[in-house]
Amino acid sequence: MNDLRSLTLPALEKEFRLLGLEKYRAKQVFAWLHRDGKRVDRFEDMTDLPLRVRTLLAGRYRVGTLRVVRRQLSRLDGTQKLLLEAADGSRVEAVWMEYHHGNTVCISTQVGCRMGCRFCASTLGGLVRDLTPGEMLEEVYTLERVCAPQGQKVGGVVLMGIGEPLDNFENVCAFLEILSCPEGKNLSLRHVSLSTCGLIPQIGRLAEKNYPLTLSISLHAPDDTARSTLMPVNAKYPVAPLLEACRQYFKRTGRRISFEYALVAGKNDAPEQASRLGELLRGTGMPVHVNLIPVNEVRERDCRRGSRQSVRLFQEELTRCGVNATVRRELGSDISAACGQLRREEAAKGGEGSAQGNGTDA
Repeated sequence: MNDLRSLTLPALEKEFRLLGLEKYRAKQVFAWLHRDGKRVDRFEDMTDLPLRVRTLLAGRYRVGTLRVVRRQLSRLDGTQKLLLEAADGSRVEAVWMEYHHGNTVCISTQVGCRMGCRFCASTLGGLVRDLTPGEMLEEVYTLERVCAPQGQKVGGVVLMGIGEPLDNFENVCAFLEILSCPEGKNLSLRHVSLSTCGLIPQIGRLAEKNYPLTLSISLHAPDDTARSTLMPVNAKYPVAPLLEACRQYFKRTGRRISFEYALVAGKNDAPEQASRLGELLRGTGMPVHVNLIPVNEVRERDCRRGSRQSVRLFQEELTRCGVNATVRRELGSDISAACGQLRREEAAKGGEGSAQGNGTDA
């Protein structure tokens, strides 16, 4: 059965037309699936639909849900992390983060990842499958239902969890269109950030969509030699062609690009590398921002974070080069908030996990 939550409103209207149902019925169902204050997962709860319509839909479609396997709450800053399970047993992570300007969620786009970045837990075990648009939306809705203080809503979405968003291009685009649809959640894509390791063809396709989102490029090194040691994808999409794709994206959309840079001790955090990075980005002619991230250490990886002083010196050198750079505020450090860590911990246990746990678990 097809999952109705994965269909954009135009796709849902087409389905209903083929079933001989009125067009306005599609808008009713879409609102029940996605609008704040409704958002049901059973056709019998769609109370303004005739019984015959509910019966017809129940026989042909399903509404996908995700089960909360484990929930963790940071005692440091209120960050919450959920381990979620789909109907086929696949598990992903999603994070609720509270900022002074509002609530932001970080969601996964794939079960696992095939990009192989050396510092990331998400790639351990490779790619299992893509998430559907409905599953990505359900991550947002579940976080809001389970984690939000009473009356508060999701104000921003970051596609930076498990998986490479542009490796699941069509499903991610459908997710974005449903998320921003006025008849549903109606979240402006200006409040969405999409992070990619740099899949050049898909960056071009994304530019054609001209979504008003923030594109974040995981750069992590100023040259091919250093970047290839951290990111295997650089062998196919090296730094120079990647930056040219970014220039074309900016030319098409007018949207400033953010560059993510995970600082790994002894590999990419030397002041001279900061100087080369500053020169490289300044030479693009684009307005850019660098988001410095002290690397999250993963047990199975040999990447270690440097000192606070090394981070400060790197930032100061970028600033001296005329490049805007900030150090990402670290949230949820006591709950393994880095992508893929909680999923790996539960997989190692070999069990189904629990919605309640110990220590910092909620």
